[in-house]
Amino acid sequence: MSRVSQIFGHVVRRRREELRWSQEALADRAQLNRSYLGEVERGSAVPSLATMDKLAAALDLRLSVLLERCEQP
Repeated sequence: MSRVSQIFGHVVRRRREELRWSQEALADRAQLNRSYLGEVERGSAVPSLATMDKLAAALDLRLSVLLERCEQP
């Protein structure tokens, strides 16, 4: 489990919670398996660039904005 994966997962989870969505709701919007989304949020799965783009779109963010949030302290 890499640090960057953990940070990315935390950012995805935080945005999902801001929107008051369940993991299942986000997974449906991003066309991902709910259990895989849970692994991404925990940082135990490393999503591909295509998956990151799906998540960003589902979270109503540009991919660049989602990644930028990973750099903020």
